[in-house]
Amino acid sequence: MPTPVIVTVAITGAIPRKKDNPAVPITPAEQIESTHEAYEAGASIVHVHVRNPDESPGSDPEMFGRVQEGIRKHCADMIVQFSTGGRGREQTVRGAMLSLRPDMASLATGSVNFPNGIYENAPDFVENLAKMMLEYDIKPEIEVFDLAMLYSAANLVKRGLLKPRAHIQFVMGVPNALPARRTVFDFLRSELTAILPDATWVAAGIGRHQWDVNQWCLQEGGHCRTGLEDNTRFDQTRLAASNAELVKRIVDNCARFERRPASASEARQMLGLRAVP
Repeated sequence: MPTPVIVTVAITGAIPRKKDNPAVPITPAEQIESTHEAYEAGASIVHVHVRNPDESPGSDPEMFGRVQEGIRKHCADMIVQFSTGGRGREQTVRGAMLSLRPDMASLATGSVNFPNGIYENAPDFVENLAKMMLEYDIKPEIEVFDLAMLYSAANLVKRGLLKPRAHIQFVMGVPNALPARRTVFDFLRSELTAILPDATWVAAGIGRHQWDVNQWCLQEGGHCRTGLEDNTRFDQTRLAASNAELVKRIVDNCARFERRPASASEARQMLGLRAVP
């Protein structure tokens, strides 16, 4: 039987702008519509950033709430994952929206150099975010931009700050961080098996690497992340006219790898998430 694959769609991020790619959804209404299209195409998880009116990265919990409410109205069982990423946002506000209790939230477990600055995640900040996610029953998606972050995640599990059976995302192709090389991908999976053998995993390929990494994940039994956030970062690669088109590309190729897209309800069971609110 084909093995189910959870497809995450990252609908927008901190970098893509309307003037660069008109398909990028900016307003809550645009994000809800784009998410619904991606859900209908086969996505089970939506990774959510919000934007201010000037299109800069937003932190307003009210705006996160509007997006979450719209998604739950139109895609009732879809898994909502909030970004706690630091690009353009102060650390003091990066977890402010977690009180809205999304199903999941991103958690980078260390700092890394980006091309134009440091993505800073100090140890005490990471621990505080992890504690908040425990308090609100939010499953972290551990974002691994560099190798040390994987071992830091394992240490958080050992200390009880992350629940066992962690969900790990390898982010590949960001300049100065993990390169999108198959040998690196295979090494990361080997290390994950050694230190967190019960973890689930996904990998994201940034820019022109997105489809290559999607195929590696399909081939090796992992899950997939796609979306306009990733393929318009850093090198401004334009791979599709919509988030739904990127999701459909994965779904249409599942059979080649004896995979099939997981429904949102299946994905909840596979990740050990609570029932639909």
